[in-house]
Amino acid sequence: MKWNWTLFLFILPGLIIYGTFFAGPTVAAFFLSFTDWNGISPTYNFVGFSNYKEMLTNDPIFTQSLGNNLKFTLSVLIFQTALSLFFAILLVKNTKANVFYRALYFLPTIVASVSVAFTWTFMYDPNIGAINNFLSTIGLESLAKSWLGDKEIAIYSLAFVQFWAHTGQMLIIFVAGLHAIPSEMYEAASIEGANKWQTFRHITWPLLAPSATIVVAYTTIQSFKAFDLVIAMTGGGPSYATEILSTFLYHEAFINFKLGYASAAAVVFMIIIAIVTVLQFKLLKSNDLKY
Repeated sequence: MKWNWTLFLFILPGLIIYGTFFAGPTVAAFFLSFTDWNGISPTYNFVGFSNYKEMLTNDPIFTQSLGNNLKFTLSVLIFQTALSLFFAILLVKNTKANVFYRALYFLPTIVASVSVAFTWTFMYDPNIGAINNFLSTIGLESLAKSWLGDKEIAIYSLAFVQFWAHTGQMLIIFVAGLHAIPSEMYEAASIEGANKWQTFRHITWPLLAPSATIVVAYTTIQSFKAFDLVIAMTGGGPSYATEILSTFLYHEAFINFKLGYASAAAVVFMIIIAIVTVLQFKLLKSNDLKY
């Protein structure tokens, strides 16, 4: 079979973009992870696996960042998936009111993350913030907190903002999945006397598995990469209570000038995301679900 080199020209722009902005930096990160380069000096030394050993065995900030990231991701994943599915079921019919509410819920998604961060930073302000003022107004002053200053709840305060901003985005995916389910299946379930929970358990959820796979995988990756929201709202504080892996990389590379060390963290970061994503796809794969 003779190769038509003209066809290669059609994929060449994509290959150039992919190589320049993804493959090239990825290879560079692997290479730099074995060095002590500070990001400025023209010279560096190869240190082997020292960066990985230091990070995985003797860096409490990295360990805390990983723990914070898991808390953040799990909180967002559970609440964002549950809420988006709940609202999708409520708004599945294409009425004018439902279309309006879908657009309303989707609106925060198209707002810049920094704008969302500044808005919620004001809402969370312990002195003039709307949340504490509201709690005081209704006589629940005891529940008022320093939402971003309390080390115990700061990461969950950020998680709330994350799923508030992106629930509408996942809602649209679930609505599309619900519309793809044949109405005849619901009619058959009704004839058989199935109640709403049985219909959801045996028809809606199994047939939503492809949509759920997309939502869960995208939400996980999105949560692990929630850099701008964290930097704008807390900068990783207080006392690293909201430091996640992406902000850890930023601080090590551009604040501490330890680019080799940050590259090692980036490699570990990529491996973690890859493993979690593969596991999710295997667990949520449609033909593997047992009902």
